[in-house]
Amino acid sequence: MKALIKISFAALTLIAFISCKEKQTVKIDTPEQVKKEEKMTADIADQDFVDGMTGKIWHNYLEIKMALTEEDANQVQEIAKSMADSFSEERATMKSISQKMADTDDIEKQRELFAQFTEKAGPMFEDALSGGTIYKKFCPMAFNNKGAYWYADVKEISNPFFGDKMPKCGSVEKTISK
Repeated sequence: MKALIKISFAALTLIAFISCKEKQTVKIDTPEQVKKEEKMTADIADQDFVDGMTGKIWHNYLEIKMALTEEDANQVQEIAKSMADSFSEERATMKSISQKMADTDDIEKQRELFAQFTEKAGPMFEDALSGGTIYKKFCPMAFNNKGAYWYADVKEISNPFFGDKMPKCGSVEKTISK
């Protein structure tokens, strides 16, 4: 009887040990991997627009702003191409500007075109906003002190016109909320 209890106890212990042993893994990202993942997503918060086209353009606009801030001309080209394909013929001017951004790999020319695009698209963003907050920002030093505007979804300044040189140059000129 004692032998049977010992064998049963040993068997139960072995079964418990085997069944509780699961393969455990831990994923550890290096700082480079984390930074790469952060670059892949736009800093989109909680804006809603009255139509899907404006929402997509807003998303692309923020991605281009981020790529300009990071001085990534190739990324600007890819996103601008996608944005140009989104426009209908009734917004031919914005389509043309975004296509020009897609056609050049000169980051300074892309920044000039981004400023032009902002002038045309800004009123569209403001009028079509149906929920959330967007910020109209101004950098007085852009383009040889002529200044330039851009829109963002967060209050913090991340200047697309100077990249790493002066990332915090600028101020919030207008807060648009719906």
